[in-house]
Amino acid sequence: MNGAAALIALGQEALWLHVLVFLRVGPVMSLFPGFGERSVPVRVKLVLALVFTVAITPAAAARLEHLAAALPGSFFWLALTETAAGLVLGVGVRLFLLGLQTAGAIAAQATSLSQILGNAGVTPLPAIGQLLVVAGLALAMMMGLHVRVAEMLVLSYGPLPAGQLPDPASVSEWGTAQVAGAFALAFSLAAPFVLVSVLYNLTLGIINRAMPQLMVVFVGAPVITLAGLVLLALLAPVMLSAWMAALQGFVTAPFGGR
Repeated sequence: MNGAAALIALGQEALWLHVLVFLRVGPVMSLFPGFGERSVPVRVKLVLALVFTVAITPAAAARLEHLAAALPGSFFWLALTETAAGLVLGVGVRLFLLGLQTAGAIAAQATSLSQILGNAGVTPLPAIGQLLVVAGLALAMMMGLHVRVAEMLVLSYGPLPAGQLPDPASVSEWGTAQVAGAFALAFSLAAPFVLVSVLYNLTLGIINRAMPQLMVVFVGAPVITLAGLVLLALLAPVMLSAWMAALQGFVTAPFGGR
């Protein structure tokens, strides 16, 4: 009887450890690039979160054993702290996908390609943005992003200890830096398209001043469209490589090594 009671207690402790990890993994999975898209069914996201939980719990158990004894009495407090930590990490990863979408939108607006083709998503994206996002997600999965995210979740118990709310001031400062970095990355990726657009408009202005009777828009529109497509073909590998390097750097050290 004593053996059965010990086995039941051990099983309860293991169950609570998995619940604690799931509370942190769930928000990350809901915002994870690729898995967290609106087009992915909720059941699939739930299964992925459970799989990640089973994989991460053994590695994170040492940091959570002291909390399992306080359960279920402190469950609501732990649910709050772990969910907050998961949201912080999930938003940080999601910003990189938003940065890639922003880069595509800037490039499309600069080269008059913003209305070509379409998108089945909830928020319509320009053709270049949709192409970059799909290619970026495929590249991320091929490079093992899901494995890196699992490592990030295990290591996150250092800077974001279980049972403690993230410091609001630190999170605010960190979040501001991440948003600024996402916009800086987006503009740097789309910078060649913006420069070509500026040169194109300057050239059209000069031609229009020299020959006012010429309809320069009808002549120049095909040129900027062709230039945008050529630039996309030439620069897409470089853009995706730079984006992937930035994403891997964040996943390796989401808080800058702190």
